[in-house]
Amino acid sequence: MIDQLLFTGKKVMVTGAGSGIGRAICARFDEAGARLVMVDSDSRGLDATLATLTGTEHELQVVDLEHKLNIDTLWRHFERDELPDVLVNNAGIYPMRDFLEVDEAYLRRTLDINLNATFWMCQRFIERRGSRGGVIVNTSSVEAILPFKEDMVHYSISKAGVLALTRSLARDYGSKGFRTNVVIPGAITTPGTQALVRNAVLRLSFKLAQTGYAFQQRLANRRWGYPDDVAKVVLFLSSDLASYVQGAAIPVDGGFLSS
Repeated sequence: MIDQLLFTGKKVMVTGAGSGIGRAICARFDEAGARLVMVDSDSRGLDATLATLTGTEHELQVVDLEHKLNIDTLWRHFERDELPDVLVNNAGIYPMRDFLEVDEAYLRRTLDINLNATFWMCQRFIERRGSRGGVIVNTSSVEAILPFKEDMVHYSISKAGVLALTRSLARDYGSKGFRTNVVIPGAITTPGTQALVRNAVLRLSFKLAQTGYAFQQRLANRRWGYPDDVAKVVLFLSSDLASYVQGAAIPVDGGFLSS
């Protein structure tokens, strides 16, 4: 069974690898012997992630996934025999704005990074790998299923789209050798969520603090999760242990959605 969790000789591409959940995912795959292609728009973040790993064959790609042209350029970088075997679409942003104040540019950027980039990355991966198949793990959010935080309409629809994309790809390409699943994180301690907590304290934001308290009460585990909690599920879904898991949406949320 341990052998089924090893990725020796396999290449894994992880987007949003420069911090938080992405960094934890990279650490788990590194531990499992994979060669990593780490993608992020933050070069310093990528360097910091690389410094935590033990593997010596990892590759850094500084790419702004907001623009399809950049994604196409990224995939042209790989020869056919150098393509990743596993694609983990983890990159995303978590912006907050009142629904009535969301303009076209703001919505477009949210959708381009959270949803459209995942769409194009999956398309290029499936197109390039062809008959060899492969594994895709996408990242959604509990907000896609149960919107809880206000001022997040744009975010929620972007992550709901990732769920629909994942299930559609599982249906259309499962018979062609591609396994596609999605994780649904919630209540994970990352630099982004820690910043929200600090802002609530510094600004004495009663509403934000109240939302945080209510969120905490929904956690059956009574604690927030760690990036590694998500990383371990991603590793499992990418491995041979999950060979019959297809089109699944796996919450990693401490029981938030079930409470």
